[in-house]
Amino acid sequence: MGRSLGALDGLNFFLADVQSGLGPFLGIYLLTVPGWSTSDIGLALTVGGLVGLIVQTPIGALVDKTPHKRTLIILAALATGLGAFTITVNPSYSVIAAAQLATGIAGTVFPPAIAAIALGLVGSAAYTYRTGRMAAFNHAGNVVGAVIFGAAGYLITIRAGFWFAGIATILVAAITLMINPRLINNDVARGLTPSSPTTHSGQRKPSGFGVLLHSRPLLALCAATMLWQLANGAMLPLTGQELAQQDARTGALFQAALIIVAQLVMIPMAVMIAKHGQDWGRKPIFLAAFLVLPVRGVLFALGDFPLYVISIQILDGVGAGIYGAMFVLVVADLTRGTGHFNLALGAATTIQGIGAALSPALAGFVADADGFHVALLVLSGIAILALIVFAVGVPETADIADTVPSSSNSKKPQPS
Repeated sequence: MGRSLGALDGLNFFLADVQSGLGPFLGIYLLTVPGWSTSDIGLALTVGGLVGLIVQTPIGALVDKTPHKRTLIILAALATGLGAFTITVNPSYSVIAAAQLATGIAGTVFPPAIAAIALGLVGSAAYTYRTGRMAAFNHAGNVVGAVIFGAAGYLITIRAGFWFAGIATILVAAITLMINPRLINNDVARGLTPSSPTTHSGQRKPSGFGVLLHSRPLLALCAATMLWQLANGAMLPLTGQELAQQDARTGALFQAALIIVAQLVMIPMAVMIAKHGQDWGRKPIFLAAFLVLPVRGVLFALGDFPLYVISIQILDGVGAGIYGAMFVLVVADLTRGTGHFNLALGAATTIQGIGAALSPALAGFVADADGFHVALLVLSGIAILALIVFAVGVPETADIADTVPSSSNSKKPQPS
């Protein structure tokens, strides 16, 4: 078990290296190398997100059903690496769109598959700690990736960072193979519990899909996180593009600094969740992520000096550091006992992905029409709406009972 859990930590670390350049650094690359406009960049970055929306929920259902979760991660990582290499070949709109298409599909695999493997390895009792720990390793990997992308962009060429991301996919594949599939309880990995309904033979079975659609807290969570992502998605790329316009050569360094500051703060946030995510409660911690986002957007709009902008990224570290881990935990709480954890996670990620996908395009068009600062204020207003929806609609979930009550024959579960 120790080797598999260690491999899970390594997977989260190196996967962050693979994915770190395919968002903010891609925007800098397209702005400074082929000279794209902010609106064109926004549309290009939106392609992958929109494709992800189409496949995210089916991917979640597939993760629930299949025992071959490691294979899904490996294939997705290799597709992401191929996309990273392709981006540097010819930055035409068709090539970038094709690469975003591949990485968009691949990106839908990682959250549910990794969450399922972790839950299947450690069970629900240790899942809070494991989720926080995985988030900490992911943020550490993002720091390393940002350093490499920033240094490569300044000293060599910004293309070198994408080459590194492609090579890192080999490490992701190798580490994933170190996870022992025999240790993954696939019933637990999909959110089934001893109190879940059972068949006549005593085997646990998933509930009907209707249990997800009738969960008001889950629907409120989806609405709040969609708005949060709509507000948050373009803030970092937009700010990085503004700094890059002031000095194109140091644009990659500025973007690296923005990412590194935030990710360094995210690490202790993840450790805090691992230690206190259960006893402090989910909602007070998660609420902090919604509180800091509008403040961050307004502060970004008030100035554009590099050191000032970079210092504000401390708030991104607090907000995003909490958000990433708590989102998965709350979805797991709200679907406990249904057998549809990964399906629900995929569906919830799809809905929040609508916001993430539309954010670059919305901010890009506003920035082209009225400037960067107005775009940031628009995003801040959306963040306030997200805060209200979450505060009103999502309850405390740390000690919530199973969503599906036990059936009369649920005392005879069989291990998978």
